[in-house]
Amino acid sequence: MPLIYLQDIRLNAIVEGPAGAPAILFCHALGTDLGLWDGVVQALSPRFRCIRYDARGHGASDVPAPPYAMGALIRDAEKLLEHFGLRDVVVVGCSMGGLVAQGLATKRLDLVRAMVLSNSAAKIGGPALWQARADEVAADGLVAYATGAMERMFGRNWQDNPAMPAIRATLESTNPQGWIGSAHAIAGADFYTTTAALRLPTLVIAGANDGTTPPDLVRETADLIPGHLWHLMRAVGHLPMVEKPAEFAAVLADFLASIGHG
Repeated sequence: MPLIYLQDIRLNAIVEGPAGAPAILFCHALGTDLGLWDGVVQALSPRFRCIRYDARGHGASDVPAPPYAMGALIRDAEKLLEHFGLRDVVVVGCSMGGLVAQGLATKRLDLVRAMVLSNSAAKIGGPALWQARADEVAADGLVAYATGAMERMFGRNWQDNPAMPAIRATLESTNPQGWIGSAHAIAGADFYTTTAALRLPTLVIAGANDGTTPPDLVRETADLIPGHLWHLMRAVGHLPMVEKPAEFAAVLADFLASIGHG
């Protein structure tokens, strides 16, 4: 996979779809990688320019020493768009990626046309929670951490979910230092004030069985943004794009059509 050389980091990025087509940037969740979007990109790349990447500390991207600041994750996305010369981009972010999307829209509205927040919020947990999880991963590793994470992500019947094994394998193969660094970035992010000031087309998606960012938390953030569209996906948890990729892609395509993107 191609490594993109930015100012202070190399990021693994893939660009698919017709040159010159309306662009979509996909930002993944903590402990996953750009493969999170495989099914969605497969559905949309014939008509859209789809850009996805491994966040710092994840996948094949560089793993700087922790902790990371959320500002660094946002800057990575910003520099990636500049690297490819893209503007008027729709940014789609899941969980941690949704924080990146909010920060990028706040910082660079000249680059971002619209925003899709999936299973995310203006603030996800707090410093104490993330410090405890970081300490757990530092002490015991991600293999031990994965069981609890899968239950939160996929809900009560997580062990029977066909999407779970691949996500668990990705989490367990994530560099613990990258996970810890990114957990600190999430811990320090509080976008209530800045997200409430955003005025751009926004779709917010929640999963009915999500124990990581429950629908009520996601809805609270959605309500900060005037004119947002809301969609609750049934029988999915924290990662609806892997549990029901066709439905997720259809919801996303409807939103893109509604704003004239494509």
